[in-house]
Amino acid sequence: MSKGYKIFMLMITPFLMMVMCSCIEAFDTKFEDFESAVVFEAVITDELKQHEVRLTRTYEFEDDGPEAESNADIQIVDGAGNTFSFQETVPGTYVSNQSFAAQAGRTYQLKVTTNDGRSYSSTIMEMSERTTIDEVTAQRIINDEGIEGMAIFVDSFDPSGNSVNYRYEYEETYKIIAPLHNKNTLEIVFSDFPDCEARIVPREVEERVCFATNLSNRIIQTTTSELEEDRVDKFLVRFIPSDDFILSHRYSILVRQYVQSSIAYSFYETLNELSGNESLFSETQPGFLIGNISSDSSKNEKVLGYFDVCATNEKRIFFDYKDFYPDEPLPPYIVPCVENSPLVINFPPGTCPLIRQLELDIVELIGENEGQFPLGGPFIIVPRECGDCTALGSNIKPSFWTE
Repeated sequence: MSKGYKIFMLMITPFLMMVMCSCIEAFDTKFEDFESAVVFEAVITDELKQHEVRLTRTYEFEDDGPEAESNADIQIVDGAGNTFSFQETVPGTYVSNQSFAAQAGRTYQLKVTTNDGRSYSSTIMEMSERTTIDEVTAQRIINDEGIEGMAIFVDSFDPSGNSVNYRYEYEETYKIIAPLHNKNTLEIVFSDFPDCEARIVPREVEERVCFATNLSNRIIQTTTSELEEDRVDKFLVRFIPSDDFILSHRYSILVRQYVQSSIAYSFYETLNELSGNESLFSETQPGFLIGNISSDSSKNEKVLGYFDVCATNEKRIFFDYKDFYPDEPLPPYIVPCVENSPLVINFPPGTCPLIRQLELDIVELIGENEGQFPLGGPFIIVPRECGDCTALGSNIKPSFWTE
């Protein structure tokens, strides 16, 4: 899942049932009184960069997905009189025209006018305290559910005691090595029956070693409000079961920490509870979750989302599978690498089985059939993921990657 939708997905699901009413009497997949509401995702930080704001609309249960809110006019105005304008880059995603960083002691307000002329604004926000991450560590554990795996912990401390509320995101990147890679590949010579033909040719690009990145897609936060000191100690931000193939070779995780206000913490805590509510379609539903963005045009219009101004800090770590599993086999690969040897031409019914699979780009060569498959074709193939890592990731090594 892309980063732009991680808050959206958490936010939208429970709201499908709650946009217009605080309770329902029975579950029905058709909502007669459904009213589309604007969904805002807007967080700016003290990082010097082009910040993003995302606008979508709620959708009904039977719809395929969210509708982007396009052609909006978006500005962030600070307490010093500066205005930062945003330009839509893809439908529903707006990027600031210039790079800027939120500054301590300065206020910020989000102002939005949608294409239909409705205007919205946030409450005036001030950036939170900045607290650095002391350490991110990896540890092999057995979790509370009895599952063995790798735990990623974060430690942080604010001696002033002013930070208190923390939210975390992560970006994990892992190395993929295609287990049955061949330096050669298959090329279609003729694709139409009865002249079906394929030949072995040298592979022209790197397709053995790749890298893939996943973004966190849930709300991860903690508070030290009930502790004697403002210290985050071994807080779990990620758990990866030992049999997850992403651990197979080398793994890296970038943990990003946001310091939140008490109001922001409460908003995300409630949002998280609603998103994880197993009784979403129960007899009684909770009320509408109110954020800090409202309509300037109508006080009764329901608006979803929160505009936050956060201090942030991040830290990255790397580790190899053998660092924690030195004498153990690798986790199972993401797909079974079953070998096969389809015929090039099949009589009857007059088809080209191998050629069709090559056209669909779902198989890769591992070698010639030298009797391993007596009734097969001339080549031995496997699912593409087993011989070509680009089916699962990028063959471009990230700039931050170290071995």
